[in-house]
Amino acid sequence: MTTDINTDTTTIVAGASKITGRIITPDGHNKDNINVTITVLHPISGENVRHKVVADQSGKFSLDFDVETETSSLGLYTSVSPYKTLIITPTTNDSTHIDITYDSDFNIKNVDVTPAMNKYDMRQSMEVLNKMINYRPNKPPGWVYPRLYDKTTDEFLDKVRSTVSERLALFVDNDKIFSKEFKGIIAKDYRLFLYTGHVFDYEAEMKRNYRNATQDRVGMPEIQSIDRSYFRFLKDFKLNDPQYLHTFTFPEFQNLILQNEVLGLPTIGESDISSWLATVKAILADLVGFDEGPYYDILAANAYAHQLNEEIKPLTDKQKEHIEQYWKNGEIAKILFRKNQQIIELDKVKSPLVVNDISSVPEDKVMETIVSKYKDKVVFIDLWATWCAPCLEAIKQFRGTKGDFRDKDVVFVYLTNGSSPQKLWEEKIKGIGDEHYYLTDAQWGYMMDYFEFQYIPSYLLYNKEGLLVNKFSEFPGNDVVKEMIDVQLK
Repeated sequence: MTTDINTDTTTIVAGASKITGRIITPDGHNKDNINVTITVLHPISGENVRHKVVADQSGKFSLDFDVETETSSLGLYTSVSPYKTLIITPTTNDSTHIDITYDSDFNIKNVDVTPAMNKYDMRQSMEVLNKMINYRPNKPPGWVYPRLYDKTTDEFLDKVRSTVSERLALFVDNDKIFSKEFKGIIAKDYRLFLYTGHVFDYEAEMKRNYRNATQDRVGMPEIQSIDRSYFRFLKDFKLNDPQYLHTFTFPEFQNLILQNEVLGLPTIGESDISSWLATVKAILADLVGFDEGPYYDILAANAYAHQLNEEIKPLTDKQKEHIEQYWKNGEIAKILFRKNQQIIELDKVKSPLVVNDISSVPEDKVMETIVSKYKDKVVFIDLWATWCAPCLEAIKQFRGTKGDFRDKDVVFVYLTNGSSPQKLWEEKIKGIGDEHYYLTDAQWGYMMDYFEFQYIPSYLLYNKEGLLVNKFSEFPGNDVVKEMIDVQLK
């Protein structure tokens, strides 16, 4: 079975690696505009770190990056074929070289990588994962959408388990070309993806199921409340398996465990780690099926990482003391201190958080009210949501560049609405800083319609005279946005 416990060990290390490569395209394609996007898994500091590099005129590129396991995982795609992601496994203190050749239709014709790895693993892993995620079976005559909102949680969880088994049987289990290692990783990543998106928030999932099953967009089902025992499904995951450190969804999964209100794990704060873990084990041990193992140390590291990543709040002296006492000079401590140093630099340029209430302002006066508050300043407005992964990634990418405008005549404004749970929104904005507005649904709807936005993230740029000079959707990159703002500051 692809979900069996993996007996190989994954060594955690505060290391570094390098990737070089060349993009080979048909004659005439402009290599000056080829971007290479590389996402490196950082399972200990709890995030997937995205890097963007530009290939030179000969198609060559190079990137030095931090890693957190001896053999790491990264996803790589280029602007030539942005929907085709290659999975590469670099090793710490080593260099990986990759040549990607495209045909005249800009499909990948060939990939050569050194040190060698299974090319099928490299090229098909993300492809198969996406097929499982997007798979829609043919519906037989008389098929009706399954009603789960009025069933027991056992019936719902059984349905989810069967979905995982069915998709793995279709796309992974009988594939003879995938390596056993990658079969295990893909299976784990898919299960993590399905559960993070559809199982953790039971109430939201049952509301979705009610709407889809009944087509009722107004009514609301009576949803049973859940307690901690609902999370008994965690036992199926066998979370001590080190392969989880090579899955893209693991950081999000860990954050959900740390923040889930029903589970109610305490924040780590300035607790000593052993005491915090004792409290956590009292809650989780029966649910995950074990009370010892590397998973708990990783969860503790992720608890600190949540503070670092979400709040952009450096470790306190007491926290650093506890980390040194518990992990000594170990690799997890080195990783957390390395991450802390990066956060210290970001914290220096982070603007104070300001929350504004304009809930009583008429929908057609919202933008006028916001812009007028910042007279004689350039105003950059970001429409986003806590559930919007591209929004959060753009905010994260722009952190450092935004700091370049500190003490200049520009203000950064963030707008969201009730689709972002207020408590989660209050947590997220701590790490963003600047000006925030939580709009009513009517205000948000008017804004989206008035500016003809179809989706988020979307952006508005006003000059110092309060005139709209640009509006666009999708984040175009730090350099483009910086240039837009610089023009208005001149």
